Amino acid sequence: MTATEAVLRPRTDSWLPDRLVASAAERKAGTQLRTDEFADWLAARGRANHFAVERIRLADLQGWSFAPGSGNLTHRSGRFFTVEGLHVVTGQGPVPEWHQPIIKQPEVGVLGILAKEFDGVLHFLMQAKMEPGNANLLQLSPTVQATRSNYTKVHRGSDVKYIQYFTSPGRGRVLADVLQSEHGSWFYRKANRNMLVLTDEDVPLDDDFCWLTLGQIGELLHRDNVVNMDARTVLACLPGPEQGPDAWALHPDARLLSWFTGERSRHEVRVERIPLDEVRGWTRDEWSISHDEGRFFRVMALAVQAGNREVTGWTQPLFEPVATGVAAFLTRRFDGVPHVLAHARVEGGFLDTVELGPTVQYTPANYGHLTGADRPPFLDRVLSAAPEDIRYEARHSEEGGRFLNAESRYLFVEAGDLGTDVPPGYAWVTPGQLSSLARHGHYVNVQARTLLSCFSTGAVPS
Repeated sequence: MTATEAVLRPRTDSWLPDRLVASAAERKAGTQLRTDEFADWLAARGRANHFAVERIRLADLQGWSFAPGSGNLTHRSGRFFTVEGLHVVTGQGPVPEWHQPIIKQPEVGVLGILAKEFDGVLHFLMQAKMEPGNANLLQLSPTVQATRSNYTKVHRGSDVKYIQYFTSPGRGRVLADVLQSEHGSWFYRKANRNMLVLTDEDVPLDDDFCWLTLGQIGELLHRDNVVNMDARTVLACLPGPEQGPDAWALHPDARLLSWFTGERSRHEVRVERIPLDEVRGWTRDEWSISHDEGRFFRVMALAVQAGNREVTGWTQPLFEPVATGVAAFLTRRFDGVPHVLAHARVEGGFLDTVELGPTVQYTPANYGHLTGADRPPFLDRVLSAAPEDIRYEARHSEEGGRFLNAESRYLFVEAGDLGTDVPPGYAWVTPGQLSSLARHGHYVNVQARTLLSCFSTGAVPS
């Protein structure tokens, strides 16, 4: 482009926040469905397709095998993912060192939601997608939820619907596009491309897809196991408000970033990938790889049938947690401005050691043997919260393509008695500050993004 052809444009889409607010206000009906009709629509999509999931022995995995010499669980194509070992040393806390299996999936997938205006209101194209690890199998997912192996058809399956809006430049206006981490306790440095794209094209509507407003999605976030993890993380990347009360915060942005950089600097974490056969404290039998004390998770195997997927039948390993997790933000207002208490969490699979997570992010059953100061901070406070202090609670599934029956209770809990003096590693942030950080990669972890999606959709008013 020559200098005479150059066209300057605004650095930000100043029109977008108002459009998002208007879409979040439409909670009862959209252009296609009323919110109270959604459950029947989702059930109909379940009846229209054949789904079946069966636990199988590890030896019955087709195309998967334990590699000689390392014991790593690998696919014969060399693609998809591998289950390897990880050795982590933090030197801190009641468990300063541990071994575990970990999923290594280096390819970057696409999680994309297509947006379009109908009658002046933004709607988002959502998919009824089956994932084998979901307890109820069928949940609401992004328009596109595909690994690179999927959309490049390594599996020789059918095309991924609507992928062209996210891989072909010029098909729409990008509202958000950011590489985000996934579960740092179960994935090794995993990232997916989280995208929202606005189109003005006529979009053919497949039977398994529906257009919903932000407000409708926010209403569905109050229901257990309806909106899947991939949809929640993409919605968290929408821009938050920058004016009004959210223009003020207990910690200015520069100070908050300095604190966060300090947290990343002060933690000396050594992470080493090791052969799965060398993982200590875990035992493999014909059905699973499990922790010797029955905690954390198991590596299982499933045979799957799904009539509406790009490949209609396959087998795969999955991680199955031993119990339900808890992810919660403690909340309060300072001079009328809402804040949440964020935790700079260390997880072995993070690319940058530390990301901002909820105040509490634990599976309580894994810590039942600990007492006193060894108990995770604020966990008991959340578990014993009075009903009147709980602003939001729902059970949501984690990533059903890799995790089996992985569910967490997600909560916002009022903590008006907590002041500014919080333990090291914790900081009060506004929802707007968290939203700004989520528009950059590896700042806000996937559990915190689930809770942030409650703000971006209006499920929890900020």
